[in-house]
Amino acid sequence: MKFAEFIRDVPDFPEKGIVFKDITTLLKNTDAFKHVCDLMVEKYHDKEVDKIVGIESRGFIFGSVAAYLLGCGFVPARKPGKLPAETISEDYTLEYGKNTLEIHVDGIKPGEKVVIMDDLLATGGTARAVAKLVEKLKGEILGMEFLIELEFLKGIEKLPGYPVTSYIKY
Repeated sequence: MKFAEFIRDVPDFPEKGIVFKDITTLLKNTDAFKHVCDLMVEKYHDKEVDKIVGIESRGFIFGSVAAYLLGCGFVPARKPGKLPAETISEDYTLEYGKNTLEIHVDGIKPGEKVVIMDDLLATGGTARAVAKLVEKLKGEILGMEFLIELEFLKGIEKLPGYPVTSYIKY
């Protein structure tokens, strides 16, 4: 299946000069959504995954489905002030600004096997920040899964040593 056919380009969103890759057109297609979710977990069925970390907000979509399919826990990586209990945080830069992500300190236990999921790999800053959070909690990162990779932004270069998979490359 050619997933790129299901992605809509939205020019000048969220700001002028950015071409936003809208995944809602893929999500509303039953076959495409199911197929990509199945692919994102395929290589992990025999890896005894303990947690999926989904990056706010579209990473929650793929991450929660993956956690269900793999029979493991789901940990949200959220923007500051959105999680109710004690958190750790990591700052990062993205293609059009700066931000911070947090996860609960009890979200991952030492030695737990973790897969990080999001819809888009752009500059790599967001994924790198989440990897640092997982590592601070002594989790073992088995891989990172992205629906889309914007190769021209070279985000993969910020993720050396991590197994990274993306299903649509621009």
